[in-house]
Amino acid sequence: MKAPAFWWDRTPGAIARLLLPFGALYGALTARRMARDGARADVPVICIGNFTAGGAGKTPTAIALAKALEARGERPVFLSRGYGGRVTQPTLVDRMTHSAAEVGDEPLLLAEAAPTIVAADRVAGARLAAAEGSVILMDDGMQNPALAKDFTLAVIDGGAGFGNGLCLPAGPLRAPVAAQMAHVDALIAIGLGSGITEAVALGAEGQKPVFRSTLTTDPAVADWLAGRRVIAFAGIGRPQKFFEMLLGYYAKLDGVHPFADHHPYSEADAAMLRGLAAARQVAIVTTEKDRVRLKGGPEREALAAMTTTIPAVLPLPEDLVDLAMGAIRRARVRA
Repeated sequence: MKAPAFWWDRTPGAIARLLLPFGALYGALTARRMARDGARADVPVICIGNFTAGGAGKTPTAIALAKALEARGERPVFLSRGYGGRVTQPTLVDRMTHSAAEVGDEPLLLAEAAPTIVAADRVAGARLAAAEGSVILMDDGMQNPALAKDFTLAVIDGGAGFGNGLCLPAGPLRAPVAAQMAHVDALIAIGLGSGITEAVALGAEGQKPVFRSTLTTDPAVADWLAGRRVIAFAGIGRPQKFFEMLLGYYAKLDGVHPFADHHPYSEADAAMLRGLAAARQVAIVTTEKDRVRLKGGPEREALAAMTTTIPAVLPLPEDLVDLAMGAIRRARVRA
């Protein structure tokens, strides 16, 4: 789904107000669902989630946390529902054989950092995940009560925040913020903007720690971007965030092409992008998440071959890693 522009207006407009009753019902049902007790896994469970529908930066956060925990002696394993993929039974992702159409785009990225399980049933997936590692990292799932969490980190888009503050479909929230905060142990705001203010206010009100970070990229890629004319495309929760990052590295945007989150690129999409880059004689760039969706026909494979991937790197504060490790140790004592 492509997020409608009216979600991000700070003051709800006419469409948002019209949809408000539906949003109130959806939010209430989700909040009630979140209050249910979940099943305990055989190993500690950390959830990296967010308050809104897509685009906050959960996957880079999950990857960064997995690497930090591994450096401290843990064997992290990711658990994902595999959004957009056909696989439903608990499955260990194989980057060499699986495609985004089978397991989803995010699990393919996660699998580069640690073993990754996709499963529609989180409890069944956790059983398989527990056999693969010492701690489960859930990429998303904050609103899913099936599996009990030992530590929940909520990711907030520092640029967009909570938008108009309403629930789906009137706004981007999955449930009212107060109801979701009851299940959150810490917050991290990524980037700059109104979301920082909202995160700090939430943390102060709920006496929860708030951390900040900013997406960066590989220094060699940053040097390559500086002053270079590029066409950029992205099918993520908020493509504008990617385009802004490119500008921050002094790339000269010759064209931007936003697509819906998890967009399955067609041969026509690929031909269009290749044609524009060739006609303008500029480089073409995209995100890691988009690159894994370019497998398929000849046009997509050709586009992948000529596209430079801009990796997203998220530095994590050591204090945040300390909190997660503390939660892991407490979970093992309870067990």
